Amino acid sequence: MPAKSAAQQKAAGAALSAKRGDTPKSKLKGASKEMEASMTEKELEEFASTKRKGKPEHVKND
Repeated sequence: MPAKSAAQQKAAGAALSAKRGDTPKSKLKGASKEMEASMTEKELEEFASTKRKGKPEHVKND
């Protein structure tokens, strides 16, 4: 599943970094903290690898 916004893609990248041990989990906040806890490394890779070009910075939740 690709990220729907640039912010979602960035949060997935931060969560993936923490999941792999490159970044301390204590540095995470907000969505990236929730993503790290609830998603697998493979799911995070899919979100983080989404291209940002043409994506809005944020997407409204309906």
